[in-house]
Amino acid sequence: MKKKSIYQRVLLKLSGEALAGEAKTGISTSVINRIADDIVEANNLGVQLGIVIGGGNIFRGVAASAQGMDRASSDYMGMLATCINALALQDALEKKGLETRVQTAIAMAEIAEPYIRRKAIRHLEKNRIVIFAGGTGNPFFTTDTAATLRAMEINAEIIMKATKVEGIYDKDPVQHRDAELFSELSYIEVLNRGLAVMDSTAISLSMDNKLPIVTFNLNRKGNISRVLVGEKIGTVIK
Repeated sequence: MKKKSIYQRVLLKLSGEALAGEAKTGISTSVINRIADDIVEANNLGVQLGIVIGGGNIFRGVAASAQGMDRASSDYMGMLATCINALALQDALEKKGLETRVQTAIAMAEIAEPYIRRKAIRHLEKNRIVIFAGGTGNPFFTTDTAATLRAMEINAEIIMKATKVEGIYDKDPVQHRDAELFSELSYIEVLNRGLAVMDSTAISLSMDNKLPIVTFNLNRKGNISRVLVGEKIGTVIK
């Protein structure tokens, strides 16, 4: 019997760094194709999928700001980086036969649609994958906050936060072998412990609107689909 998604509509948050692979910067075509394969598999489960993508593989506004660049200017540059990633992901998905739309929070009519909530929902209803680029369109907000905002606007049932590790740990698992993986956390626990899975604005926004978040390892093939069919992987925040 063919498996079906337990969710009707979800928001997938991809970091820009995920697209770079081992290179840390730029876009790895092999990595983006692997991610696209996982998204195709997820799409076959019958879920409506919105994607918010970061831009850290190309430009990090916060890092540039720390080195003396004007924060607002550097954040706008970061938003443009997310648009480059969105177009790359769109190309990879369409080569695999999926219908997609890129919507940007900053108008750039020649390359993508402007973000219009009702239009985005209509695309999702027609089984198109909608890639939301440009963050929130405002400086001083991260793409994590953009993911939470878009998830609420499109009435997503859950945010799927794809990371490089298995979920949320009590300390950095890369540096500490005894790091403990949490299977479930409350929003308040994440905020009080200062766990850096998403920024505090995104967590608070999710808490205020009772929007659950699941964090999982994107590097394990098929993990997107495992979350969608209800397998217990990663860490759930609710």
